[in-house]
Amino acid sequence: MSDPAWFTSAVVYQIYPRSFADSNGDGIGDLGGILEHVDHLAELGVDVVWLSPIYRSPQADNGYDISDYFDIDPLFGTLEQLDELIAALHARGIELVMDLVVNHTSDEHPWFVESAAGKDSPKRDWYVWRDGRDPSSAPGEPGQEPNNWGSFFSGSAWQFDEASGQYYLHLFDRKQPDLNWENEDVREAVYSMMRWWLDRGVDGFRMDVINFISKEQSFADAPPVPGERYVNAFQLFANGPRIHEFLAEMHERVFAGREGKHLTVGEMPGVTTEEAILYTDPARGEVDMVFQFEHVSIDQGPTSKWDWIGLDRLALKRSLHRWQTALAQQGWNSLYWDNHDQPRAVSRFGDDDPAYWEQSAKALATILHGMRGTPYVYQGEELGMTNYPFRSADDHRDVEAVNHWKRVLEEGLDQEAALTGMSKVGRDNARTPVQWDASPQAGFTTGEPWLPVNPNRSWLNAVSQVGKPGSVFEHYRALIALRHEHPVFATGDFTGVMENDPEIWAYVRTLDRQRLLVVANCSRAPRELELGDGWAGARLLLGSVEGRADVLRPGSITLAGWESRVYLLD
Repeated sequence: MSDPAWFTSAVVYQIYPRSFADSNGDGIGDLGGILEHVDHLAELGVDVVWLSPIYRSPQADNGYDISDYFDIDPLFGTLEQLDELIAALHARGIELVMDLVVNHTSDEHPWFVESAAGKDSPKRDWYVWRDGRDPSSAPGEPGQEPNNWGSFFSGSAWQFDEASGQYYLHLFDRKQPDLNWENEDVREAVYSMMRWWLDRGVDGFRMDVINFISKEQSFADAPPVPGERYVNAFQLFANGPRIHEFLAEMHERVFAGREGKHLTVGEMPGVTTEEAILYTDPARGEVDMVFQFEHVSIDQGPTSKWDWIGLDRLALKRSLHRWQTALAQQGWNSLYWDNHDQPRAVSRFGDDDPAYWEQSAKALATILHGMRGTPYVYQGEELGMTNYPFRSADDHRDVEAVNHWKRVLEEGLDQEAALTGMSKVGRDNARTPVQWDASPQAGFTTGEPWLPVNPNRSWLNAVSQVGKPGSVFEHYRALIALRHEHPVFATGDFTGVMENDPEIWAYVRTLDRQRLLVVANCSRAPRELELGDGWAGARLLLGSVEGRADVLRPGSITLAGWESRVYLLD
């Protein structure tokens, strides 16, 4: 890049407000709690905060079912508090990105209420309504849905409306009807809302499942799967025929000509490298970067996300390296290990045994933050928070897990396998309260938390790490500072090293005459590595183990279990 965009050297921190910090003792995180911890974000050194939905919502899917795009849910606070947060972040040089959920709304949104009022409603076409398969048969019966599309949250993606005799589409929960983006009035209403937030001081949007907004208008059946009434119709509703048109139109109507720094991030399940290049090519004016899901599907079988098959670390490494190579000349990567929808990285990709937890958390951070792209830190990741020790299905609160377990019981599926999958990849893992201190509720609330606190808060918490040399937090802070200080982290070329080694994760970044070596031992056993004389004299920028030599000498090095290092050769 001859003139790299500001976000190439930026780091984004995601806040899931419900679980971040509670200021009023009701057990649910809120804007007041975030305001109390703004200095934590500033000390970490992040450039952007991404705020998961805080709009008015019935909370059927924890805020991803929005009933009013122009107001804050009282559960989280007020518009005035959000204004205060924007000002507090901006005063510290931090941008604020809001979550934008416009593939669907809540069924309690006034738009849908009016749409559902009758077939002659002016807003009927704001959502996707269709007749059943066979008008001569009893409406509303299983199998009468317009097609065989399944919901991500189990069952059919169609809900029957008795009043009108038609079905509406909901790719997620039945309380999350899909908007009809073919309708120009819908699009303009969305763009107007986005402009309103930008005028208020918001700096951009992370756009939820935004590659689902253009659907094949035939609404044909997806290829059947033996034994399944409803199937994943991904190829018929993702990356549809007008998606690039819609995103380019959004950019033109919302961002074009607007002064200041702005960020647009498209969450795009199933996106390929070829598609990502198109979406993120600056010349096309669509989005700045995408969230892809390939690397967070490595440990899942072909049937569903709950089909946990264990981690193939070599496949994980090859996947991320492939994305590095594919977007090397055009486009831009989002770099992440976990978020509100993914389990904790240390438990999933590292080693959460207390003996290796700290070093593996640092190794994962080093691997990710050394790559080309914009790194994301999910709340608590900077502390090395781990998965929750689930004991039964009753421990799970997330609608996706609850619906899956219901299906397991109804259809007599393998309960042990289901519980394993839920504990390994369930979304509740990421949603347990942030562990601020060692107190019974981890400093998250003075009340009863909406989700139980992880018992390891007694030793894994912010108080025990912030300002403590060698801690996971301080390692993250150092990595973020290095990205700000050395352009090679942001825009250097990427070359994988030892790519067939399942335990050693290594690569080289190159910019002009500078070379950066990132190397991590992703195993418990020590490993001796021969780097070659070409690295002699390289400076150790950051290491996860204290006491290592500041300058590389010719010959081999030995990495302890889960040890990671970053070297710079000028």
